[in-house]
Amino acid sequence: MSTADIYLPVIDADDMGPGNASRADDPLSAEVTKPVVALVGNPNSGKTSLFNRLTGLRAHTANFAGTTVEHRRGTVTFGEQAVELVDLPGLYNLDADTPDERVACEVIRGVDRSGKSQPAPDLLILVIDSTNLQRNLFLASQLIEVAKETGSPVVAALNMSDLAKRHGLQIDAEQLSTDLGCPVIPLSARTGAGLEQLSTAVVESLHAPVAPSVNTQCSCSGCHGCGFAQRYDWAEGVSQKVVKEGSDSLGRNTQRIDRFLTHRLIGLAGFAVVMFFTFWLIYSLAAYPMDWIESLMAGAGNQLSRWLPAGDMLSLLADGIIGGVGGVLVFLPQICLLFFMLALLEDSGYLSRAALVMDRLMKRVGLPGKAFVPMLSAHACAIPAIMATRVIEDRRDRLATILVLPLMTCSARVPVYAMLIALLFSNQPLLAAAVFTGAYALGIVAALAMAWVFKRTILPGNARPLLIELPDYKWPSLRNALLQTYDRSMVFVKNAGGAILVISIVMWALATYPKTTLEDLSPSARSEITVLQDNGDTEAAENLLAERQLEHSFAGRIGQGVQPLLAPLGFDWKMSVGVVSSFAAREVIVSTLSILYGLGDEGDEAALTGRLRASTDSQGEPSFTTPVCLSLLVFYVLAMQCLPTQVITKRETGSWGWASFQFGYMTALAYVAALITFQTASVIVG
Repeated sequence: MSTADIYLPVIDADDMGPGNASRADDPLSAEVTKPVVALVGNPNSGKTSLFNRLTGLRAHTANFAGTTVEHRRGTVTFGEQAVELVDLPGLYNLDADTPDERVACEVIRGVDRSGKSQPAPDLLILVIDSTNLQRNLFLASQLIEVAKETGSPVVAALNMSDLAKRHGLQIDAEQLSTDLGCPVIPLSARTGAGLEQLSTAVVESLHAPVAPSVNTQCSCSGCHGCGFAQRYDWAEGVSQKVVKEGSDSLGRNTQRIDRFLTHRLIGLAGFAVVMFFTFWLIYSLAAYPMDWIESLMAGAGNQLSRWLPAGDMLSLLADGIIGGVGGVLVFLPQICLLFFMLALLEDSGYLSRAALVMDRLMKRVGLPGKAFVPMLSAHACAIPAIMATRVIEDRRDRLATILVLPLMTCSARVPVYAMLIALLFSNQPLLAAAVFTGAYALGIVAALAMAWVFKRTILPGNARPLLIELPDYKWPSLRNALLQTYDRSMVFVKNAGGAILVISIVMWALATYPKTTLEDLSPSARSEITVLQDNGDTEAAENLLAERQLEHSFAGRIGQGVQPLLAPLGFDWKMSVGVVSSFAAREVIVSTLSILYGLGDEGDEAALTGRLRASTDSQGEPSFTTPVCLSLLVFYVLAMQCLPTQVITKRETGSWGWASFQFGYMTALAYVAALITFQTASVIVG
């Protein structure tokens, strides 16, 4: 298995010449009538901010045809001209290295990966950072040459003009327009200044398209065979010509701050403070909307019970659909806050510094520095953490990060930890705290260890060297952060929601069928339930009946069927049923055990702990011994028991193969570690 199995940046197109290609075949356009305008620019040039300013909530995220590479697109009206605006992945030059860059280059050139022609964009908007003009002009030199060949007109958007002016930089836009051979519009995506002029330039260029005609090449006598040197010379010459005056106060301020934030020790401490504040906000602020969602789902279930008679339909809607989907949507506030904070940190320029600081540590195990933020966020939920790996450009590094993220202890594991640690050390808080901390540490160590293993096996090689631009610091845009949060959250709901719904229905069906009535039970079971009913203990009778029904369901039979396989870990059939049922969501084992031990699915935590501690096996021996509890704890630290996470892994990697591999290796790792734990603890405890 290799990264080539999932990342195939191919844009499908018919073998047509540029003059005969139909716009309907263009992967960038769903409609024939709208011209396609593509935003092109360096990372951190404000390209996405400009896209958000122009499209607002009219944008959506999609994959390029035949690829897992994402782009954003939306309908925008320039004057009276409606266009399809496409935000291409950021790139520094047209000599593509990563799949994202390759796809962007193919779109710009109007070819697919095989070299076949496909419709190029009707117009290119080149977004240039006014505060870093010389660096951005390198890409401009390449883009203008390609635009000459394809015949695509170019409009240059001189972004962050307000910031450049604030720091004394004065750029002669007319002279730059002459040097580039295309319109140059000073603007600010943050404030919206200059957008009317951009709209006019776009409409004029679409109605009377003229490709740039300036020659960006220059002679280079000091470097043989180095086209880069020619372009850098040209970019430097143009920059010196059009930048009339200014100060470097912006750069000096950035350097002063970076002395601390990129320091080997101070930078780590600063990063720890920033991440602590980020996750404190996620945990504290998200608690309120999470409670509202839980109350909303509970209220919906109660309302359904008033509308519908008791039966399978009510159970399916209330327990299967509302309960299952609601159990995942309850994490949506955390997901939204995570993406919002990441957008603010990225827009401010800090996220690049954090990646630089952490890269020194992470690269030793084959992970990039940018993997640290997703690994931290995985302690809330692996789903948004896997989605957050989009900040990692290199596909091998991103895949390695995705594969190990579910090993981090997420919030869904906490109820399981709490139950097992209460069984082990109910009156020993120091030991309980130590084991709880050890469970978290085990997940972190396992993640780093598996990344090191992958580095030397299926994903060979070191993490990609961190060549990262450290942009100047600036105040982040709240509007841009909110739009990105909305977009990413809708992607999660739309793409994961359908699969989660199917999983919820399947798990409900397994736990419900075949139906078992009181008459279907053994005489002893019927007698026990009847005695409880006769004594007026209706709740206990209903809980016992629910236990027997789950025992005879498909889920119960599967649990009993796999019990011999789990017996070396110390699990009896009830624990095995809990393990099987919790593959929908880890915390389900608590409610499952509560049902199996006759307390109902809303059993009190203290009552459940007492019932489990008093439970015995067929030989009269305690079921939850110290070795069993430790084995079950280790198993839940390491096992992949969250099918919604598998859905997101498939979406982000583009292959069920990698999702299956992730499930398989984590299950095997959990089994072996739990086996060693149980056998070792059994010998020690005796």
